[in-house]
Formats: sequence, structure tokens, C-alpha cells
Amino acid sequence: MPLTYLQTVPILRSFDEIKAREFYVDWLGFTVDWEHRFEPGLPLYMQVSRDGIVLHISEHHGDGSPGVHVRVNCTGVAELQAELIAKRYKNNRPGLERPEWGGLECTVIDPVGNRITFAEADGG
Repeated sequence: MPLTYLQTVPILRSFDEIKAREFYVDWLGFTVDWEHRFEPGLPLYMQVSRDGIVLHISEHHGDGSPGVHVRVNCTGVAELQAELIAKRYKNNRPGLERPEWGGLECTVIDPVGNRITFAEADGG
């Protein structure tokens, strides 16, 4: 059977469930699809999604290192940035950038330093 690409799902490290939910759900507007713990009080592993973008957020040791950078190719970057600025999140006020290779980008930084760049190609 040939390889068939379905979807890439980054696993981003988290250390604080409350801060992660505030950032990904309350501010970025993602929805929690599911969450898992092996038992109460153990690390959280959850899936969040928005408009087809899927991320896994993990408190488990070894599931990624803080400070990774994920690039999400999408459309509607200016609208997303305006939505985020309007929410007046105290820890992030992302701008819009036009990189020299073209397009439009908005980068957000989560509570442990993971960066997510929402990138729209010219004419997107």
C-alpha cells in the first residue's frame, strides 16, 4: 500500500494546564476535542482544534521541548490577528509581518515559548 498523507499534528509541550487553556482555548479560539490522563493528578494530554488546524498539547515529560516553532499555512491571517488583538490578552499582542519571501504572517508565543506562525501566501 502506498504512503497516503492524512494530516500532521504537532505535539506542543505544556507545564501548566490553566495557562495552556487560557492561551489555546480562551485566546486563540481553539476547542478542546478530547483530553486524557492515565489517572487523576497525572499529566494532561489533549487535542485542540480550530478551522481544521489540530494541535496536541502535552504535559508529559519527553513530549517535545519548550520553544519549538510551528508554521501553519492558512488563509485569513489578517482577520485572525485582528480577532486576537481585540481580545486584549495581556501576554501577547501579535502583529502582522510581510516577510521578504512574500505573504502575510502572524506569530503567537504560548506560555512555555512555543511559537505558532499563521502564514498566508500572497493571493491566498
